[in-house]
Amino acid sequence: MTEEILNSLHAAAEISALDLHFARLMMRLGASGEPELALAAALVSRATGRGHICMDLRAASRELLDKRWVMQVLPEFAEWSRRLARSPVVGAPGEYRPLVLDDAGRLYLYRYWEYQRKLADALRARIGQAPVAWDPDDLGERLHRLFPSEGGEVDWQKVAALASLRKTFCVVSGGPGTGKTTTVAKVLALLLELAPSGSPRIALAAPTGKAAARLQEAIKNAKGKLNCPEEVKAAIPEAASTIHRLLGSISGSPAFRHNADNPLAVDVLVVDEASMVDLPLMSRLVQALPPEARLILLGDRDQLSSVEAGAVLGDICRTGGRILFSRGFALACQEACGAPMDEGFIADGAQGESRDCIIELRKSYRFSGESGIALFSSKVKSNDADGALATLRGSRHADLAWTEISSCINVGRTIREDVVGGFREYLEAVRNLRESGGGSLNDGLRRVFGCFDGFRVLCPLREGPCGVGALNRLVEEILEEDGLMERRRRWYAGRPVLILRNDYTLRLFNGDIGLVLPDIENRSDQRVFFPGPEGMFRSFHPQRLPEHETVWAMTVHKSQGSEFDEILLVLPDRDSPVMTRELLYTAVTRARKKVTVLGSEPVLRQAVARSTQRLSGLSDALWGAGPSRRLIPGENPLP
Repeated sequence: MTEEILNSLHAAAEISALDLHFARLMMRLGASGEPELALAAALVSRATGRGHICMDLRAASRELLDKRWVMQVLPEFAEWSRRLARSPVVGAPGEYRPLVLDDAGRLYLYRYWEYQRKLADALRARIGQAPVAWDPDDLGERLHRLFPSEGGEVDWQKVAALASLRKTFCVVSGGPGTGKTTTVAKVLALLLELAPSGSPRIALAAPTGKAAARLQEAIKNAKGKLNCPEEVKAAIPEAASTIHRLLGSISGSPAFRHNADNPLAVDVLVVDEASMVDLPLMSRLVQALPPEARLILLGDRDQLSSVEAGAVLGDICRTGGRILFSRGFALACQEACGAPMDEGFIADGAQGESRDCIIELRKSYRFSGESGIALFSSKVKSNDADGALATLRGSRHADLAWTEISSCINVGRTIREDVVGGFREYLEAVRNLRESGGGSLNDGLRRVFGCFDGFRVLCPLREGPCGVGALNRLVEEILEEDGLMERRRRWYAGRPVLILRNDYTLRLFNGDIGLVLPDIENRSDQRVFFPGPEGMFRSFHPQRLPEHETVWAMTVHKSQGSEFDEILLVLPDRDSPVMTRELLYTAVTRARKKVTVLGSEPVLRQAVARSTQRLSGLSDALWGAGPSRRLIPGENPLP
């Protein structure tokens, strides 16, 4: 009977071949042919494959009620939990078993429970430390010098700086243009100024090469504007690395050179784009930090979660409700920052003390209050489909446009004008570089890369007529027909490529973007150029590149950590599970100046109504905030 159920679920594409084989393995190890263990094992395997950290046994039990033929042999939740707890392959938290079942009915693969436990323990230890006491007058003067305030409103950047100084763990969350890297540059200046002896060892990291390069550039630009001594500016590092490179990847192994037994030699670690970091990587990173080292996470908690398992930044910021602060922290802010905090931000009693390390920046310095991008993204975040559509269809926002389509058939005609206008300047720069035959190659490359970052086509899906593959082919056809480029060979001049797999030998990483251009200095054939350190560029023969793809168009997931002047967002013509409000928010906030959305009203409405949900126990472990996942109306509760 158990094999029949598993095979039926596999045939119906409810579980994968991997899930099926894992269930059979657990049955063999548990010496059990009972369906409750087999189903639980298959479903928790499926859940982790879909980005969840665990499986909600109670929700799965409710969902399986619709499959009467399964429920005939499967007990209700309470009995299902009791039978699993008696299995030799299922343990309680703290027991070394292949599967872990906690009191809330969450079932984990052991390694994910262990990642979560170690991360939660390390963060709780930092959160629970007594605040560092600074002289309020001295600190207030320094904060005012670096954060000159106008008016009596709370400066949330200044509040974030104070929180970073008081605790060895701080999260600074905020949307694009809210000044996260500017704030952290000032925090680093404060830490250097206040260091009792010697300069603290500071490291900057991000999950991808592209994000690390952007962090590096942002810190370099920010520190040049700081109102602090020149020696302090000089001590702020500019070099940023990927997290994998920082930890020291070991070829052919999931382990890293740096861990709890061989910690990183750092006193302060800043991690940008933290929403992109999955649970296993964040857990290993925090374990490799010395206990006394400061950890500052920067990111946007409303963006898409990591591609791999977990939504760590979201779980950390999910404190059980609106983020509130302790009265002690509010008073410290008033003393050091000079402005009282509104009572609406202060928690009753001492319950806010542990939350004093999470700060959300609220003011955008990139978008004005009349910005269509800002207004649309706000409506999307608040699940206001009517407001989002009204904003798109309105004519008063020059930075936002909407093109309605009912089908992706012949979408090439619809996007032609945007594509030609968007990439014309870039391809003209490529042509000028090719025909120049002299001058500074580096200056020419900087212009070419700057023009390429001026426009990008984004889409949610990889496959289908509105997927990234089809759109890349369409863009190539449109640009060639318009006479902007020639595709007589695969490695044509101007072809952009996206690296899909890390190559530590070449120092090329997943997410890096290179351009196929002539090597005018060496008079050689086409090379693929990538931005390098210190504003220089590196080039490779095309045959040396690791796995890659053309990137006129890219998925929204791949665009995380990047920004472009303008984007064309092409939505699919039918609903898909990946269409969520987080995806829409992430897509439109990649643009600095203008967004054009191409899609249909029903698809956009369904996307705004759907929220990305990742099952996890991390929020509970940190805050005791109750259920770590909220089901939305009509959502399938089974991960």
